Amino acid sequence: MAHVSDLIESDIEQYLKNHEHKSLLRFITCGSVDDGKSTLIGRLLYESKMLFEDQLAAVESDSKKFGTQGENIDFALLVDGLAAEREQGITIDVAYRFFSTDRRKFIVADTPGHEQYTRNMVTGASTADVAILMVDARKGILTQTRRHSYLTSLIGIRHIVVAINKMDLVDYSEQTFNQIVENYRSFAKQIGVEDITVIPMSAFKGDNITEPSPNMPWYHGTTLMGYLETVEIDDERRQHTPFRMPVQWVNRPNLDFRGFSGQLASGTIKPGDKVRVLPSGKESTVARLVTYDGDLEQAVAGQSITITLNDEIDISRGDLLVEATEPAAVAKQFETTIIWMHEEPLLPGRTYLMKVGTKTVSATITDIKYQVNVNTMEHMAAKKLELNGIGVCTVSLDQSIAFDPYKENQDTGGYILIDRLSNYTVGAGLLNFALRRSQNITMQHVDVDKTARSGQKHQKPCIVWLTGLSGAGKSTIANLVEKKLFAMGQHTYLLDGDNVRHGLNKDLGFTDEDRVENIRRISEVAKLMVDAGLIVISAFISPFRSERDMARNMVDDGEFIEVYINTPLDVAEQRDVKGLYKKARRGELKNFTGIDSPYETPEKAECTLDTTSMTPEECADMVIDYMRERGYI
Repeated sequence: MAHVSDLIESDIEQYLKNHEHKSLLRFITCGSVDDGKSTLIGRLLYESKMLFEDQLAAVESDSKKFGTQGENIDFALLVDGLAAEREQGITIDVAYRFFSTDRRKFIVADTPGHEQYTRNMVTGASTADVAILMVDARKGILTQTRRHSYLTSLIGIRHIVVAINKMDLVDYSEQTFNQIVENYRSFAKQIGVEDITVIPMSAFKGDNITEPSPNMPWYHGTTLMGYLETVEIDDERRQHTPFRMPVQWVNRPNLDFRGFSGQLASGTIKPGDKVRVLPSGKESTVARLVTYDGDLEQAVAGQSITITLNDEIDISRGDLLVEATEPAAVAKQFETTIIWMHEEPLLPGRTYLMKVGTKTVSATITDIKYQVNVNTMEHMAAKKLELNGIGVCTVSLDQSIAFDPYKENQDTGGYILIDRLSNYTVGAGLLNFALRRSQNITMQHVDVDKTARSGQKHQKPCIVWLTGLSGAGKSTIANLVEKKLFAMGQHTYLLDGDNVRHGLNKDLGFTDEDRVENIRRISEVAKLMVDAGLIVISAFISPFRSERDMARNMVDDGEFIEVYINTPLDVAEQRDVKGLYKKARRGELKNFTGIDSPYETPEKAECTLDTTSMTPEECADMVIDYMRERGYI
């Protein structure tokens, strides 16, 4: 006879085994402020019996504390964990919760409703299969309803549930429900949303959440839980798309084994399949699919594996393994849609890091074609993207990458932008298509290269980049440096800010956007001159660290010397040779560095010159000494 404890242990093992093989659905709740998102999630947790007794007791106590009437529980308190959220009755951060039913496991993200937290909503939506768009039955379709609908469709969420909540507060009116449905479907046509399920409900009362509501006999559709338990999961669809696996790690534990590890982004793979490595284009066949638990006969999207090949091919982290007969495209210039997620605006010409799958490259936003007004879907001209702005842009990379259009494969067509200096994630983007010129333009090989040119001149080419406030003495010192180098027989060229604006950059003003473009063009010219074997001296205010860092990264290591002319603002203003500070103080000169436009001091300058204690001649000699000591001359 079996022991009772053995039977209990057997039941637990069976329960865990069943739980392990349940499918997992990720969904988000979104919409406007105070439309019941957190209440709905709390209700789902309660109905799925995912609460401990002490949690339930605490929420019941908090419900009375925060003013809930009668015996009703304020389910939103289960989710709104931040003190600030409980005090204000709103959701600020993205709150993730886990629950399960007999049929499925769920991860739900409760996203903020306020417009200023749109970036949080995008974060929550990035991995979701379903979006539950909450609509307050009393208010109907609002601005945030449209905004979040557009964002969910843009990000590629295929299934949208329009949850018309608080029906109890409009007396469960069928007419109110039908009017909201008509208004929403009219808007959905504008943004191309087709897979819509509309459910009238009351998250607070529990109507149509897990059981059909007797208060709305006129509604004959599914309950919310019934929908969530049966809707198709994108993981299942991804298995029927072409094979893609970004290489995360080259696995080489010993000389007898060399594999390539990563997670399958899409498709299936099995030994004997022919694969191609991108961007190199080399091909081979799969030898083994290796996992910790042994080899597999087949791997599917979502699994993490190590692939070994039958041929020795040079493959690195960031490369993409693809199906040989249906490969991804390779390019370095794209049209892209960007959702900007940082307080500092996106400026064309500025360089960022782009992370696509496991590959990180340098990316420059070359142009903003237009910004989307998410309320009207209007395309508006824009010179920059502010926080939460959505724009269609062109982007240029420093090297080619393998990709699929985002609409075809979110894993190989989506990316994030990272600020080079702070390492913050500043934007999320979708690759729409490669620009034709990306394939048509290639680097032409030349026999006389930089090494030959600089050897002929007996010098090490470099950029001597002088930066500082207007009036700091940049032009004076730069001129002295060039005179001294010229007298020593060195081959130089001086790029001065004012001189360049008379020709190459005469179309640019002094806004932040134009300053970025000014330095981008100068950096490209300086790079060409370094390739010609010259010592290039540049004298520009160049107020932003990002652009100075961009100029540094355009040339090889050791070819950029940043010289900071450290002159305090009051001293520079006293000099005011051109009278510019006086004009700026009178409001006649806008966007003047140091007055109404910022100057970001260098953090890694090779030379710092204090013009309050050194003469221009001494400053020039200090630069020359630095170059001589390090073998430039």
